[in-house]
Amino acid sequence: MNTLLLDRTRWDLVADANGDIAMAANPYAIAQDVASAVKLFRGELFYDTTQGVPYWEQILGQRPPMALVKQAIVRAALTVPEVVQARCLIASFVGRVLTGQVQVIDTTGASHNVTF
Repeated sequence: MNTLLLDRTRWDLVADANGDIAMAANPYAIAQDVASAVKLFRGELFYDTTQGVPYWEQILGQRPPMALVKQAIVRAALTVPEVVQARCLIASFVGRVLTGQVQVIDTTGASHNVTF
């Protein structure tokens, strides 16, 4: 699988050595696409508003059970092609900051960890 390579800090496109838009290949492409899926707010994707995490509806400004948050993140990760399993681990939730990781397994059996 190939995907557009995104800068890790700005989450924006990156140019390659020739000045073209850089591409990412597996296994990094899978991890990056999982990160993008988890960052996507439901309704934000103009061509399919059903995709994304229901941050506005169920998470932000609420105090939902962690199981609900984990389930929403796992559901988003599983929308990535080639991802067959996903598990969300919450490391901490202090104030308004949630940190953790999504562990995914792809169709080849390889494991990828995406931190948030």
